Amino acid sequence: MRNISFVVAFCLFVLVACKPNSKKEADAIEFKNVNQRIAKSFSDLKRLDTFKIELTGRKPEEMVLNFTIKNAEGKEIYNAKIKGAELLSNTDPNVDLSKEKDQVIFLKTIADDFFSDDNFLEPAVMPEDKADQYTPDKALYEELKKSGLNGFKYRLGKENNIYIAWSEKEQKVKIYYNCC
Repeated sequence: MRNISFVVAFCLFVLVACKPNSKKEADAIEFKNVNQRIAKSFSDLKRLDTFKIELTGRKPEEMVLNFTIKNAEGKEIYNAKIKGAELLSNTDPNVDLSKEKDQVIFLKTIADDFFSDDNFLEPAVMPEDKADQYTPDKALYEELKKSGLNGFKYRLGKENNIYIAWSEKEQKVKIYYNCC
């Protein structure tokens, strides 16, 4: 009888000891860094460029969103490092981000949605589009109308979207629109 009690007690101990700590497990999932890649036509209509987004860091104030584009040859043609604190400070004031957990979820959502289909603009500028006050480089805008190259947009805050495209003339990625 003592052996049965010992076995039951031992089994209960093993079950309790092996039970995962759900809070730690949830935190591990919550803080898992984002690392995504996608291939799209950007600097050349016939070949694919590689877009990559990484979100690193464990605390919102330390997190960095690193966005790069490499051409078909593997040469980096664009790199933007966006601090998590910058994204948090430029968000809708009606969104409650007072808790660190909510800030991390918000930053992960931005990173996860970075490559949504809406952000790939094919072409960057339609032939009938007209440059306006949000067009920092009118010559590039006209170049894009003629080349038909694709664009990409990403947000830096509530009302700050950056539109980028490849300039064949200057052989680099440039901002062609910066708006709400």
